[in-house]
Amino acid sequence: MDGYRQTNLARWDELVGVHTRARDTYDLDAFRAGRSTLQPIEIEEVGDVRGKRLLHLQCHFGMDTISWARQGAAAVGVDFSAEAISLARRLDEDLGTGAKFVCSDVYDLPGKLEGAFDIVFTSYGVLCWLSDLAAWGKVISHFLSPGGFFYIVELHPVGGMLDDRDEGLVVSEPYFDVGPIEETRDGSYADPSAVVEHKTSYQWRHSLADVVNALADSGLRVAFLHELPFSTFQWLPSMVKGEDGWWRVPGHDNVPFLFSLKASKP
Repeated sequence: MDGYRQTNLARWDELVGVHTRARDTYDLDAFRAGRSTLQPIEIEEVGDVRGKRLLHLQCHFGMDTISWARQGAAAVGVDFSAEAISLARRLDEDLGTGAKFVCSDVYDLPGKLEGAFDIVFTSYGVLCWLSDLAAWGKVISHFLSPGGFFYIVELHPVGGMLDDRDEGLVVSEPYFDVGPIEETRDGSYADPSAVVEHKTSYQWRHSLADVVNALADSGLRVAFLHELPFSTFQWLPSMVKGEDGWWRVPGHDNVPFLFSLKASKP
């Protein structure tokens, strides 16, 4: 795994600079002026975080972490990219929100961070970078206080199977766990036109069962699992952005592109 991790780390370190310039996706100027990066789904389903200790896994450069801190949480963000964490700390210092940041791989975190949290949170495009969901579930349980909960809102694995063709949506990728999947490309989801030095990454595919079983096996109890027929971005070329800000495939409201899950620690 070290080779895959180092390849991914080099790419994500470089993408920090690409993403700071990606105004359509990140827009740091608007964020500094007070814009929250949290979507209505997680705000509603996580609920009131005032006075709560919140741990944000795979936080990139901390915009969601800081947004939770602005909502009143004692927020700690974690990411394996030193470049991302450095920027997150500068943002927090400039904005004075009091968020904290730790540079660590998710699996190494118990050796680098002490304490327990009321909420462990992660979102949007995180699971594909994890090779071992069983170990991930144990890390989540390790950091949750009794009575605390884990929350994830994420890209649905069914959406990842689909492709746009002339005849409509077709299944072009497997559903069940495969990996590592090697991908070599310029740019990123935030700026497809960017030219980068580190073009290769490795990802893993996980089913909903993989996610639920990893959490259940770590001792957590699932409170809900929601599946949603829209996306936060134009995942497929045929997707159209609605007035509510979500992207949908016209005529396909029965296809899930996001899921959200909440699980508590007894």
